[in-house]
Amino acid sequence: MSDRRGIAVETGAHRTWLKWHRGHRFAGDISFTRRRIAEGMLLGASVEIDLIRFCGEGFAVLHDETLDRATTGTGRVLDASQEYLRGLQLRDDTGVPADHPVMLIDDLGQLLLAGECDENAVLQLDLKEASASIRDVDITAFAAAMSPVARSVILSGGDAGAVERLSGAVPDMPIGYDPCHDGAIERLIESRDFAGFVETALKASPRARMFYLYYELVLFADAAGYDLIDAFHRAGRRVDAYTITAAVPEVLPKVRRLLALKADQITTDDPVGLEALLVKHL
Repeated sequence: MSDRRGIAVETGAHRTWLKWHRGHRFAGDISFTRRRIAEGMLLGASVEIDLIRFCGEGFAVLHDETLDRATTGTGRVLDASQEYLRGLQLRDDTGVPADHPVMLIDDLGQLLLAGECDENAVLQLDLKEASASIRDVDITAFAAAMSPVARSVILSGGDAGAVERLSGAVPDMPIGYDPCHDGAIERLIESRDFAGFVETALKASPRARMFYLYYELVLFADAAGYDLIDAFHRAGRRVDAYTITAAVPEVLPKVRRLLALKADQITTDDPVGLEALLVKHL
């Protein structure tokens, strides 16, 4: 029997997925490894990776704008060629190089095509670029890599225009939107116009199926008497609450409240540990 830990938790009749942030299934996992991504897709998990532009056409599967911390390379990702990136390895969280290569968008597409994907599996492609920085050649490379696997992924980002431009080249691909960038959190905390926040988010990305909300903002609104998750649900959308970085007892009250509010996903760096923590403290 396959190991199903770290996939989802059930609360009554509601299922909340535990999303594998940066491809992490366990605490201490290296971000963006082929092995974990393939494993998650096989098991039917919700897995997230990041996309950032490099010097060539398309995107690299990395989070940072520089290579020094997470890879064996140096300098800006934007200045790195395809050949240079393909020669790099990822580092673990202590900085030690590991036997895991850096992936580009076409590598990611080939990985999904070559592996077995459970019907429930979803790979979130979290775009870290603004629309103005994305070139037509990047869109072409993205479409070539992702069109064959479009129904197994969801494209998201904090720039709704950028997501629209990329997804427009892959019509079958679902999209999501994160409205918590560019000072939106600070403005909402000050104004407490929660209904206006939801309305603005829906207008910014009317095709988005999933909205990604900073979990502390969800809890702040809840404490003020407004249910952000329910508001998006009433609009026919789903909600991901991000990011629980560690599965420690201190986060239990917050995670339990997110579950009670019927979050559709909770993003975490330790899905297996968080599930175990919840089960232990039932």
